[in-house]
Amino acid sequence: MKFIVMIWSFGFLHVPFISGHKERELQTDVCEHRVSCSECILSHPSCAWCSAKDFTQEGESEGSRCATQMVLLQRGCDAHHIINPKSIINILKDIPLSDSGDQEVVTQLAPQSVQLKLRPGEKKKFRVWFKRAEGYPVDLYYLMDLSYSMKDDLENVKKLGSDIQQALNEVTKSVRIGFGSFVDKTVLPYVSTVKSRLQNPCSSRTERCQPPFSYRHVLPLTSNLTLFQLRVSAQDISGNMDAPEGGLDAMVQAAVCTNHIGWRNVTRLLVFTSDDVFHMAGDGKLAGIYLPTDGHCHLNENGEYYHSNIYDYPSVGHLAQILSAANIQPIFAVTKNVLSTYQELSELIPKSVVGELTEDSSNVVNLISQAYNNLSSTVNLEHLNLPKGVNILYDSHCLDSSTEGQARGQCSGVKISQTVGFDVTVWLDRKFCRDGAQSFQLRVLGFTEELNVDIEPLCDCDCGDEEVFSNYCSEGLGNYSCGVCRCSEGHRGKQCECPRDNYDSESNCMAGGSLPCSGRGRCECGRCACNMHVRGEFCECDDASCERHEGLLCGGISRGDCECGICKCTSNYTGSACSCSLDTSACMTEEGICSGHGRCQCNKCICDDGYINRVCKECPGCQKPCQRHSGCAECKAFGTGPLSSNCSTACNHVNVTILKASDSGVKDRDGWCQEKREDSLIIFHVTEDGDIVHILVKEKQGIADQKILIVGLVLGIALVGLLIIMVYRITVEVLDRQEYRRFQKARSNEKWNESNNPLFQSATTTVMNPNFIQD
Repeated sequence: MKFIVMIWSFGFLHVPFISGHKERELQTDVCEHRVSCSECILSHPSCAWCSAKDFTQEGESEGSRCATQMVLLQRGCDAHHIINPKSIINILKDIPLSDSGDQEVVTQLAPQSVQLKLRPGEKKKFRVWFKRAEGYPVDLYYLMDLSYSMKDDLENVKKLGSDIQQALNEVTKSVRIGFGSFVDKTVLPYVSTVKSRLQNPCSSRTERCQPPFSYRHVLPLTSNLTLFQLRVSAQDISGNMDAPEGGLDAMVQAAVCTNHIGWRNVTRLLVFTSDDVFHMAGDGKLAGIYLPTDGHCHLNENGEYYHSNIYDYPSVGHLAQILSAANIQPIFAVTKNVLSTYQELSELIPKSVVGELTEDSSNVVNLISQAYNNLSSTVNLEHLNLPKGVNILYDSHCLDSSTEGQARGQCSGVKISQTVGFDVTVWLDRKFCRDGAQSFQLRVLGFTEELNVDIEPLCDCDCGDEEVFSNYCSEGLGNYSCGVCRCSEGHRGKQCECPRDNYDSESNCMAGGSLPCSGRGRCECGRCACNMHVRGEFCECDDASCERHEGLLCGGISRGDCECGICKCTSNYTGSACSCSLDTSACMTEEGICSGHGRCQCNKCICDDGYINRVCKECPGCQKPCQRHSGCAECKAFGTGPLSSNCSTACNHVNVTILKASDSGVKDRDGWCQEKREDSLIIFHVTEDGDIVHILVKEKQGIADQKILIVGLVLGIALVGLLIIMVYRITVEVLDRQEYRRFQKARSNEKWNESNNPLFQSATTTVMNPNFIQD
């Protein structure tokens, strides 16, 4: 079976049309021309399939069975014949959250197992809860830089066992502590390979140091503080040559060597202390070490990293991946000189913090306590082993804020016994159907509990009407399923009624020499199988080619129907696209339609000149007497203006008096109106006395004359300026010429002393060659 792969999106559009005298609602091409039920439901989450035998009409394509459920119901498909799978969420395991970490089984993440039956493209959301249990156990592994610069720090660390446990006992009663140390790879140029230096790398021969090493696991995680202090006290300082250390190498081994370290499924903390920067991937090439680290455990019986000189340093990305997979939260306790470097490193490693260490590590206990509180108060929910084709987003519902559509869930400032929730939205791509059922996990960083999510794709139709060699398909010439015949070899057609040899004949599908089926369908067995939204014997009637209003065919199903390219509007609408409503309710006011100052068109007011507002209630210009009476002032005083033709009728209530400049009060009167015309400016004063209007016209100025005056003034100023510049230049030229003539005259009057200088001697010396014979 061949599938037609089409690009689809999550949006679709509903527009109406008529086919077989039944109302329909069209969607965009996402549901069109699907050859099977499975192809239909995969095209878009809104698409459904009608499996009724008699659903399609004469000449109608079987692809019309694919549409939205609403359209299929409107077209007469019974609900029990509509195949429209819906996604389902089943909670398989949901143990309540624990209040205390002292229980035998502590539950901080719920639910624990979820089954999702998802239809590709359809989004489903479920809620995940997390609560920090009081007294949750902690494993802390102390990883220390033992290069020579950390000598005074080692002495303080030997006394820290009880202090660290006491600090962590404030949040939990179950604390285990382990210890490991590192220096660097034991090859040039990292350490000196001189025999005496390999035995004692300290600069002073009188001072005893242990031989250099890459990483050494000293003490597994234990609750025995006495043993911790004994083992750490037995450690000696070592040394190397270059400034960077091999700390990343040590972190990888401490994370992957679970059995050696003794990690439990509890909160795992890795305290990393150093006073210098670190080597990373690529630095090993300086010593000829080029093999990338394999991320496996390589500790011997003595707890030493025996392959350190074979594998290169790890990259930061690889280290972050290993720590995240092992659920280890690193705490970088480093000195001030390298603090910024480790802060940048922390940004690349999830669930990590950085603290400033004093030069002698005396404040390391406080750093561990503060860092643990910061780490445990931040809850990060993320996914693991996400299959291809699965998409996931998180909505975080924290105590005082919420975020939506994030790549992972995160809440900060979460205290012990407080509960936060996350909405997890999951949806599948179409390609996921090829792989079948799969699963992935959700977890909170720093905690080992996981929520298992099983995904089963809903990619096939279960119509329940399968018939092998069905009588419906021309007496057994095909298999029947979901309302459609799958024809045997050699036959085609809706009911397999047409032999393949005659299937493509187009002689009976052409009307008046046009294209077969008017170019809107396929000729099958001498009959037209029209495309979606097209009907007629020769597919001549297109019910999807009408005008659209606001993106909807004929304005939508409530306004009209498309019939053969023409909108048939309902009784309340008119226009070529049924865009004009005949209702006048939006135009009605207490004063009448459009407040008596306009007309109602398509249920919208078209206001008279000067009036504004949705119902023409406001007229800003109408309230100003200057504008209201300017026409009468002009026509009665000067016989011009828009009212000059019927001035006596329009202005019979207006008395106009023309004032002269010598009349009293002309200059002192306030409130003069100025009405600008195309070529003039009328200045007048209005007094309203009931229905009688008195207008005193002061003057009528010509705007054109004013413009000419202004232009002339500008040109005059420009000419005067040009004249001044010319006079200045001529004056300067005359003065320069006079000065030059005086210079020439003075030069001609000068008498120079042309006699030879008696003290002058030539620099040229002539020596005669006594052997030179001149002819």
